[in-house]
Formats: sequence, structure tokens, C-alpha cells
Amino acid sequence: MGIKVAAVIPAYNEVKNIGRVLAPLQESLELSEVIVVSDGSTDGTANLARKLGAHVIELPTNQGKGAAVMAGVKATTAEVILLLDADLIGLTPQHVKELVTPIISQQAMMAIGYFTAGRLPTDLSQQMIPYLNGQRAVRRELFAALPDLASSKYGIEVIMSHYARVNCCKVVWVGLPNLSQVMKEEKVGLVRGFIARLQMYWQIIRVLVAVRLP
Repeated sequence: MGIKVAAVIPAYNEVKNIGRVLAPLQESLELSEVIVVSDGSTDGTANLARKLGAHVIELPTNQGKGAAVMAGVKATTAEVILLLDADLIGLTPQHVKELVTPIISQQAMMAIGYFTAGRLPTDLSQQMIPYLNGQRAVRRELFAALPDLASSKYGIEVIMSHYARVNCCKVVWVGLPNLSQVMKEEKVGLVRGFIARLQMYWQIIRVLVAVRLP
């Protein structure tokens, strides 16, 4: 029996975007299951994800990315977890394969993807601070070693990257050509999007200060 791989997708009010993510996942030969965690969504995200064949977990209130990810991890026994954002643009089965192959073949504990040849704003942010990137494949043992991830919110990637560095875990970087994502300002407008971005950065900065990740 092969290694089981589960995609876990935290989603908050992503009914307009999640279909673009789930469609290529249904075509991926590497995945055993697809789990969408609706993090207190009120816009039909959960219903659409079910119609598109995902296993859906609904959190009653918005608890943050860390809690949503851990709810998805706990819902599966998969040895490899593929984390993907729900607002990706241009995801393909090849992207999935490139991310999970180093983990399935036990070449690394974690594979972190970064956008290339997509849209300039998202490419730059991912390449300047790659350890914040949300597209990554991870062996289950890493989640088991980090019991506080559920309270990390947008700092989850920082904590995972810090753990890998401190414990000398093998990490590989995977270019994801022609992939990007919808920015917050595009979802809810400039003002609300800017405020949401500041809140996200504040959560990340708090974790950065705590773990002192350069």
C-alpha cells in the first residue's frame, strides 16, 4: 500500500475561489483525500466544497488559519499533508506532484512552494520571505511535534519553518510556475483588504518575535 496523502485547505468565505483549487485536486493521482475546513464561513463555501467532492469540516466560528489547518490534520490519518490556500489561481495537478514527491520519496520533511511567473505582487512577496509561504507538503510527524499550532493563526507557517530549522529537518523549495492567488484587497476592497492584511502581518510578527526566526 502506498503512502497516503491528504490535501488540507483552510477556507474562510472563499466560495468565489475554492472551485479553482478543488478541480485540479480531483485530477491529482497523488492525493488520497481532499479536506476543506470552512473556518466559520457564511457564504456557501462549505456547500460548494461538498458538491465538488471534498470532505468538509465546518468550524462554527472563525478561529484562524492555525486552528483550521489542525482541524483538517486531525480528520485524516494520512502520512503526508498537503497544505494549500483556498484562493489560488492557476493550480494544476503538476504543482501538486512537485510539492508532494519529495515527501513521499522521503527526501525531505517539508516541501515549501513559491510562486514564479505568476503575478508580480504575489511572486515578489513569496520569493522575498519564502518561509511564510502557505503552499507546502509536510510529513505528519511535524504536526504531532507542534501541539500549539491550533492557536498560531497566520503564524502557522513561521512556527513550522522555525521547528524545521531548529531540529535540522530537511526542507526543499519548489518553484510553482504560473501560480498566484487572489489578494485580500481584491476580495473585499482596498480599505478592508488593507486592514485585513495588517491584521495578518501583526499575527505573523508576533510569532516571528516569539521564535526569533530571521
